[in-house]
Amino acid sequence: MATYVFGHTNPDSDSIVGSISLSYLKNQIGEECIPTRQGIVTPETQFILDKFGFQAPELKENVAGEDVYLVDFSDLAQAPKDIKEATIKGIVDHHKLGDITTSTPLECWIRPVGCSNTIVKEMYDYHEVEIPKNIAGMMLCAILSDTVIFKSPTCTKKDTKACKSLAKIAGIKDIKALGMEMFLVKSAVQDSTPRELTTRDYKDFEMAGKKVGIGQLEVVDLSVFDNMKDALFADLKALKEQGNRHTVMLLLTDIMVEGSQLLVVSDDCTLIEKAFDVKLENSQVWLPKVLSRKKQVVPFLEKTFN
Repeated sequence: MATYVFGHTNPDSDSIVGSISLSYLKNQIGEECIPTRQGIVTPETQFILDKFGFQAPELKENVAGEDVYLVDFSDLAQAPKDIKEATIKGIVDHHKLGDITTSTPLECWIRPVGCSNTIVKEMYDYHEVEIPKNIAGMMLCAILSDTVIFKSPTCTKKDTKACKSLAKIAGIKDIKALGMEMFLVKSAVQDSTPRELTTRDYKDFEMAGKKVGIGQLEVVDLSVFDNMKDALFADLKALKEQGNRHTVMLLLTDIMVEGSQLLVVSDDCTLIEKAFDVKLENSQVWLPKVLSRKKQVVPFLEKTFN
């Protein structure tokens, strides 16, 4: 029986590419694996797939009775609703250890690095499996995306080392130029609906028994949102009500200026103000140097909520 490999809900490039790169590795070492996804493909991810000649993995949102590998997450809130009825054979992730538990032993590769594909690269090296040129190119893009072209505080020497190695395999001479090309695609938001934007890179978290949703949009110029703020706030309010959430937030991240405008809809905004030691004005605030949801947002919220 084949094992299905997938990343978190509302998958980003790391989740989609990770499902492909890990599946290829597993197939090479004798484990039949199929890459899948839990949601639509973002414009950035589609750019990566098109550039390196891949189709998007199949959509699979029900996994009861299946064997699975998880990539880029270990939180129940980001898993299929029937994940407890699946057999989790392994987890490859670069986030904090979440609340998913298993009834059987599993393979676990969890590392404090900037991207799950950096860990997958380590797995290829460990098993002495050669990475195909097109898969190496996609893995390079995933790392550039997650580390914001090495600007994110989550970026480590292992990430930059992996990128240099992957670029050599893929025949990419200018790594940062590729990253900018990708982020320009990410910045094209005008033709998207508010719901497509608020959930493009969105994750739910459980904090002290409360559901907190955090989305992030990374662009090269925040002015693209000048005429969209009201529509984004309206959709954040709808998202909060529809999911019975305590708080929904959206980070509008400027990768050139290196900071994020935080939009907040919450039952208790004082918790968010306390978490970041700020004062919200019109339900928003500028957070200088904040680029990482994983390292610079979630831990501070969890500490305050708990």
